[in-house]
Amino acid sequence: MSTVALTIDNFERTILEGGTVFVDFWAGWCGPCMQFAPNYEAASEANPDFTFAKVDTEDQQQLAAAMNITSIPTIMAFKDGIGVFAQAGALPRPMLDDLISQVRALDMDAVRAELAQQETEQAMTSSQTER
Repeated sequence: MSTVALTIDNFERTILEGGTVFVDFWAGWCGPCMQFAPNYEAASEANPDFTFAKVDTEDQQQLAAAMNITSIPTIMAFKDGIGVFAQAGALPRPMLDDLISQVRALDMDAVRAELAQQETEQAMTSSQTER
């Protein structure tokens, strides 16, 4: 499967449709982005059960800003609509494959439980601060 171009108009829908989505934030003038592109494309073809998307940060500056992209390339992973990974830098193919395996193996029930616990702790801390 080839990569999908994401824009401000289809980003949220693509992430929330469920499943696993990897997103590469890149620009045409970025040398490391161009070096990473063949690895990313090969990974997308080797894992057709996942969505591999790309955001051109030059064309989609508003989206890049909304996602706090300060360095490219940046790769993000979302699973079931939840951001589970974000890192700047071009990953060598073995590291990209390892990342894909780790995201594939994530127990999303455990991730959701951990997020709920963090939200509860933050709510308790902020209510104590307000007193």
